[in-house]
Amino acid sequence: MQVTVLFPPRDVPTKMMGKLPVLPLRPGAVVKAFTVVKAGSETLAGRAVTRFELTPLNVGAARWRLWVDDAWNVPLGFEERGADGALARQALFQKVNARLVKGQGPSLSVASGLRAAVQGAVPGLRVPAGFTPVSVQQKDRRVEVTLSDGLNTLALVLAPRNVKAAPGVASRQVGGRFVWLVGNLPQEALKAALSQVRRVDESALGTFLAPAASKP
Repeated sequence: MQVTVLFPPRDVPTKMMGKLPVLPLRPGAVVKAFTVVKAGSETLAGRAVTRFELTPLNVGAARWRLWVDDAWNVPLGFEERGADGALARQALFQKVNARLVKGQGPSLSVASGLRAAVQGAVPGLRVPAGFTPVSVQQKDRRVEVTLSDGLNTLALVLAPRNVKAAPGVASRQVGGRFVWLVGNLPQEALKAALSQVRRVDESALGTFLAPAASKP
């Protein structure tokens, strides 16, 4: 397995050998937010695969390429490219075992009412087209909301401090709090999402706030 990570931007690309990173795939959302095309048959890691091209309806979001094993119906590789075509991440199996080992994936259920709660906590937030809140978590003095379009994810963070300026990061101060939006979208799209935020009220998230997993 070779994994290449180019986003967030860095001087030296991260390259590593290991297991396939978890792909945050939500099939129900993908069919609504992407155009999916079966692009052809190929061979990867010595196995027959089908390559799929996924183009987001939101032209600013990243597009994806998936290599899916024809027999196992699981991805053996993926590639993420930004709206400008620049490679962000690529992960490809070089070799696989003879048998598929099934594991327990993360829960993909979304709590009813979460979107309304997020809008109540951050009035004026303009969630980028195709994205919707899927989870929220308390991390120390920060609250982090994950937004997803089925493949791409954005992190909406409510924090007492600002964040360092960087590509893929936008922030706005509202009263005594800061709102960050982090992800692989054009900088102007990230800024526009926060431009009308009027206040921050984490209490509106109520029971949706789940504490972060403790570290041993």
